[in-house]
Formats: sequence, structure tokens, C-alpha cells
Amino acid sequence: MSGVISGFTVIFIVVGIGYLLGRLRVLGDHAHEVLSRLVFFVCTPALLFYSLVTSDLAVIFSSTLVIAGGSAVIIGVAYLLIARLWLRRDVPELVIGALSSSYVNSVNLGLPIAIFVLDDATFVAPLLLFQILIYSPMALLALDLTALDRNSGRSVLRDALITPLTNPIVLGGIAGLVVSLIGWLPPKPVLEPLKMLGNASVPGALLAFGLSLTGVAVFKKGESPRRDIALAAALKMLVMPLVVYAIARYGFGQTGHALFAQVVIAALPTAQNVLVYATRYRRGQILARDTALITTLASIPAIMVISLLLA
Repeated sequence: MSGVISGFTVIFIVVGIGYLLGRLRVLGDHAHEVLSRLVFFVCTPALLFYSLVTSDLAVIFSSTLVIAGGSAVIIGVAYLLIARLWLRRDVPELVIGALSSSYVNSVNLGLPIAIFVLDDATFVAPLLLFQILIYSPMALLALDLTALDRNSGRSVLRDALITPLTNPIVLGGIAGLVVSLIGWLPPKPVLEPLKMLGNASVPGALLAFGLSLTGVAVFKKGESPRRDIALAAALKMLVMPLVVYAIARYGFGQTGHALFAQVVIAALPTAQNVLVYATRYRRGQILARDTALITTLASIPAIMVISLLLA
């Protein structure tokens, strides 16, 4: 239980610092957008590349990859269908909402929880790989094709083929996987700068999250899309852990610590990366921000309950 508290304490301190920086205007009026772009274009691609080239792919390609990936797709599709039929949202908002309901905070909270609670950081690696190389590219492609201004004469098919190759996060993930697959470890002078930049990704995203909270009221009537946020948060914190439990328990026959670990990972909150994406495309920022905050608060009691039931 102390590991759960420690992991969340780290998160709240860094987010709080970002909030104070915003309140005091230390970094200027556009700090949130600039920092989000830095994380999106530089730090996160470096983190993905370094993580993949230094990881054991045999550990990553496991049943956890199927469980984590399958559950994320199920929840994301559920959000898309419900929000489209019930709320009648446009595609960019649907994509941000789907990510908010299923994109797990696997790094800045997942790693501390995996280390302190699960005593094994490898549980997070397959989920990280899925989100990096499959889930994020799919979502970013949809956002690139629907949220950005485009000339009417451009080919959607050409855009669909070219767009992923121009996205820095996708490029970082693909490059890291290729280098890892061929078994080549880049020299230290090359890896160390990437490691330094990658280490800034998590605190940068958290600071940007804190900055985004300055001068706003979460779940504010008339401004916040309350139904969208409630739907995303409910799917993330209630439905997703249940789906993962069913898949791991009855689909793969997992019990004990392995089952406990899968459900804990599913109960992690929405990643701040979703807010970074929303800010990049200027769609669904409030949805991403409020869902991340609500699920972060809700994940504390959720993981404690799971610990009492399954640990």
C-alpha cells in the first residue's frame, strides 16, 4: 500500500509545481502550449527510442501485450460507439475521448506502481509498446486526417500513407523497434543525449498538465463537456479493470500475482499524453485534461480496493 501512496505523491508534487508556475506566470502566458510541443516533438520520441533499444523484446511480446492491447481497443471502441450515437461528437473529439477512456498512464505513474506495488517493472513494458507503436499511431493518424486544415484537392489515401511517417512519436517508436530487432546497440555518445531528453518527457508532461489547470474549473458547467468526461472516466476506472480481469482470468487462466498485476495496470489513470495530443491538434483539450485529473484522483482508491481483493 505504501507503494501506491509513494507513486501518487510523486505525480501530485510535479503537477502541483506546474500549477504554481502557471499561477505565478513564471514561464509566460503560452508556457503550456510550448511545453506540450516540446514533449510531443522532442522528449517523447527520444524516450520511446531509448526505451525500445534497451528493452528485452522477449519480455515485451507476451500475453500481457495481448491483454493490455485487447482491453484498450475494446474500451476505446466502446467509447467511440457510445459517444457517436449518444453525444453526436465529431471525429477529433471522439478520438480524444476514446484515448481518455483507454490510454493508460504507463510511464510516470505506471512505472512507480510497477516497481513499488508489483515488484516487477516488466509488467508495464508490453502496454507501453502497444500504446507507442499501435495505439498512438492509429489515433494520431485519425487526428492528422480530421483535425488539421487540409486543402480540398489533397488525396486522403496519400495522407493516410504519408502522415504516420511525419509524426515524431511514431518515428521514434518505429526507429527504436527496428534498431532493437536488428540487435544493434548504438554507442553511448548517441544514447546518452536521447536518454537525457527522454527523461524530461514524464516531468514535462506532468508540468504541462499542471499548467493547464491554472485558472480553470474542472467539470465547469457550460464549459466542460461533462457527459463526455463522465463516460470516459467511467469506462477507464470501472469497465476497463473488469474487462482486463475477465480476459486475464478466463482467457489466459491467470491467477495470483499475475492477475493482480494486470488489473492494477488497467486501473491506472488516463495518461497526460492524451492532453499533449489534444493540445497539439487543438481539439478536446478540456475533455482530456478533466478526465486525466478525475481518473488520477479515482485511481487511488481503485488500486487500494484491488490490492485488498487480489493482492
